[in-house]
Amino acid sequence: MKFFPNVFNLKQNKHTQQIPLTKTTKPVPTLSLLFFIVEWALFNLIFSVFDEEKVPVYFTNKGRGTATSDILDLLGIGASDKAVITCLEHPTKIPELIKKVQKKIGGNRPGAGIVFTVPLSAINSPILQAFKQVDINKTGGEHSGNFPHALLYSVINKGYSDDFMNTARKAGASGGTIINARGKAHDGAARFFGIFVQEEREVILILTSRDKKKAIMQAISENHGLDSKAQGIILSMPVDKAVSLSFVQEINS
Repeated sequence: MKFFPNVFNLKQNKHTQQIPLTKTTKPVPTLSLLFFIVEWALFNLIFSVFDEEKVPVYFTNKGRGTATSDILDLLGIGASDKAVITCLEHPTKIPELIKKVQKKIGGNRPGAGIVFTVPLSAINSPILQAFKQVDINKTGGEHSGNFPHALLYSVINKGYSDDFMNTARKAGASGGTIINARGKAHDGAARFFGIFVQEEREVILILTSRDKKKAIMQAISENHGLDSKAQGIILSMPVDKAVSLSFVQEINS
């Protein structure tokens, strides 16, 4: 299934017909994908930090928050327009980048947003060239392998996000962010799963602690899986760090 357009347009010539995947193992730099979920009005401030720090690759989507009011002030992921900004960066540069974003936003600003990192295992080699100059021997250049958080990435038919989030909250989720998307499926895959993939879809991002992940995924699968009207697909990605942009502290739960 294809839910997002290609992020990178890479020209091919007669000598380069395909771009191979390059695994991010030594001596190749280890990279992380950073997710910033912030108030829509703040995305230009974050872009200005990226420009100052010469972040090679970043892009944004517009979403809406679903968090309950009791955690809105802490994380800034309430029911309002959100900017979901993603960028690639080396782990040694991430702490300083986050600090500069926090400083630009202003310390102890309630509702500013959240940032978390997802480690990558592979990436196409032309993008990797932008990170070759990073000193991979610095402390923090390797992922620890201990992931206290998880990003639940779900894709459902449009119009079922409220019921979806009610199920997720009952299973332990605090909130999520919804992004409008379009869905496509190969005829063979659609026949195999016995589904019709409607074009209007919604991507729902839920950041949760590792110990709550299984219960949330199971509840969503049982109530909003492929055999339901939502026709949901859910997967999990490890998150090695989550930090509130409202306060200079790491989130532990």
